[in-house]
Amino acid sequence: MRLQGKKAAVLAANDYEDPELWYPYYRLKEEGAEVLLIGTSTSADVLHSKYGFPVQIDCRVDEVSAADFDAVIIPGGWAPDRMRRCPMTVAFVRDVFKRGGVVAAICHAGWMLASADVLRGKTVTSIPAIRVDMENAGAKWVDKEVVVDGTLVTSRLPGDLPAYGREIVTVMAKG
Repeated sequence: MRLQGKKAAVLAANDYEDPELWYPYYRLKEEGAEVLLIGTSTSADVLHSKYGFPVQIDCRVDEVSAADFDAVIIPGGWAPDRMRRCPMTVAFVRDVFKRGGVVAAICHAGWMLASADVLRGKTVTSIPAIRVDMENAGAKWVDKEVVVDGTLVTSRLPGDLPAYGREIVTVMAKG
């Protein structure tokens, strides 16, 4: 239980990639972290994945403070494109990052990192389809299953989830 006393936010929006939300959620809980599922300021109470699987959010981003979280996890799918349209969600990610909290993003979640302006000078990975977006936001992009640059943890695809989960836990446990 390496994360006892730690608190993490897992962001949620419609069209999230199922395993990219649930794997980190349960992995962090398994290590003892308190984990909240957080929607955008205008989201419904129940959101649906790309495949229709529902998730009940615990709260909305306007009901929490980044100062209360040790980490924010951003799943992929098309959800990051929805999340980045909410200025409060973008600010939440930026604030966790600026405070030195862990910010973890997989697949298309790099869009949120670009919108939060946290990529400048960082080495990251993502799904190759958004490589140019990441580079244009100031990142050095590499094709690896998981990349850790300070407290920023990035990964590519659902097949990389074991390495991604391992590194999130490792970086959170250090903080």
